[in-house]
This record gives sequence, C-alpha cells and structure tokens, in this order.
Amino acid sequence: MAICFLLMMIFIWMPFFASAALLTPPQNITILSTNMKHFLIWSPVAEIAPGEVVKYSVEFQGEYERDYANDSWIPIAECTDVSVTQCDITEDISATVPYNLRVRASTGTQASLWATLNGFFNRVTTSLIPPMLTVTTDGYHLLAELEHLGPAFEFWIFYWKKGPESTVYHKVVRESTTTVHLKTMEAGAEYCVKAQTFVEAINRSSNFSEVQCVKSEDAKVILLTFAPLFLVIFFVAVLVLPFLAWKTCRICQYSFCPDEVLPDTLKLTASPAKILKERGEEMEKCDESVQVLPSEDILLHFWIHETL
Repeated sequence: MAICFLLMMIFIWMPFFASAALLTPPQNITILSTNMKHFLIWSPVAEIAPGEVVKYSVEFQGEYERDYANDSWIPIAECTDVSVTQCDITEDISATVPYNLRVRASTGTQASLWATLNGFFNRVTTSLIPPMLTVTTDGYHLLAELEHLGPAFEFWIFYWKKGPESTVYHKVVRESTTTVHLKTMEAGAEYCVKAQTFVEAINRSSNFSEVQCVKSEDAKVILLTFAPLFLVIFFVAVLVLPFLAWKTCRICQYSFCPDEVLPDTLKLTASPAKILKERGEEMEKCDESVQVLPSEDILLHFWIHETL
C-alpha cells in the first residue's frame, strides 16, 4: 500500500520536476565595476516554449548575513522578476567587505536553480579610470572642468607653468559640478594641467589624465582686440560728458536759483537814459517854480493864511 502511494506521488509530481529541469540556471555570471558603479550581468536563458517570457531575480549576501544572520540572502527589489540580463547592485554594495551574489530564471510557475557568482566581490577591486578633464582660459584665468562621478570621489588637480624650472601646484576639489579656477596666468605664458580621482572609502586613486596645456593671450593681442572698444568709449566720453555736465548745471540752477517774474510796477517801459533825462527836466522845472521870500513876507503870508 505504501509503495503504491509513493509511486502515485512520483507520477503526479514527475511532470513538474521534468519541466523545472528544462529551465536551466543563468550562465556566465560576472560583475563589471568601474568608478564605484557595480553591475551584475549574465547570459540569457533559452525559452522553453515560444512566447514565454523569462524573468530573473537577484539576491546578495554580505559578511553580516553570512556570519550573523544564519547565512541568509537579501533580494534586490529593483532586480526581482526583471526581463533584462543585468542588475545595478551599486546601492546594495555599501561596505568594503566580500559579497556573494546569485541569480535565477523563472517563467510562469517554473523556476531554475540559483546560480551563484564564482567567488566573492569586494568593491575595493573596482576599476578607477582617469577623469575627463577640460582645460580652458578666460582672459588671464586658468580654468578646469571635471566630469561628475558622485559624492564618493575627490579630484586631485596638478598644474604648473611650462618652463625649465616649474613649480607644480596641487588643488583638491570635492565638487565637480562647477568650473574650478586654478590660477591667474602671466601674459603669454603656457600652463599645463593634469588630474586624478581619489576614493577615500577604498583608499585608492586612479591614474592621471592626459596632460593638457593652454597658453594665455599676450598683452599686445588683448590691447589690439579691445582697441576699437576703447576708442568708442573715449569718443562717447568726450561727446557725452560735457553735455551731461552742462545739463547738470542747468538742473542745479533751476532747482536752487529759480527765475522769478517781476511785478508790472517794477518793469521799465523806457530805457534808463530816457528816464534819467525826464527826471532831470522835472527837477529843473521844480527849481524854477520855487520862490524865496524875505522873512517879513513870510510872516505876512502866514498871518493872512491864518486869518482866512
């Protein structure tokens, strides 16, 4: 009786085991890691039947899970039931310790066995490549622009004046989103710049970028370039400034010493010479009409005036 029951169970579950065995685990699992960006990639699994979509799921295991969490695995949410054959694991690889990763394929109710990465991965092994550097000038200013690689990176910039006895200067930049001013250049001199990245989390630095050299403009060239502008400014100053000065004086005059209208009684209707002549003639006539009387006549005249 027990044998019959066992055979029946085997007969029932055999199709599931057979179909599951047909879905092979992913192959060629590897990690591509450049400049602290980590990607797990694998080869696609062949479809069992036409029209079926194979999906993949990825899990990781760090040092803590192996030693303190009963050898458990943590699923990567962004890489669960995805149809692509790669997974960005940068956010999950957050410590400089050995990590193990595994991936499996599934379609419908079928799932393959887990395929594990061959060996452990430590982010300290990431490949650091030299940064993209652009060196420019703005007048006599030496400028450098670097690509943005994320908050984990520092940029070490070295620059010097080209010549037999040159001093190399060093500047550390932690933000690469803006253009960096390096130095005020000497007229007609040539300056060279190179840079490398440094990641404190893994205590490693990249190789240097290619040396880029730029030459500052000569003072005579700048003078000839801006000569027309200076000439225009000079003529504008010569023509406009006197007018502005005259206009300012007029405004001040009207503001502090305004013109007042004279009343009609104070206005002259004739020339001053004519007025003086007429006044003189009137005074002469007045002198002619005045008579000087003796003292007795004055008393008699006064008595007659009082009696009347």
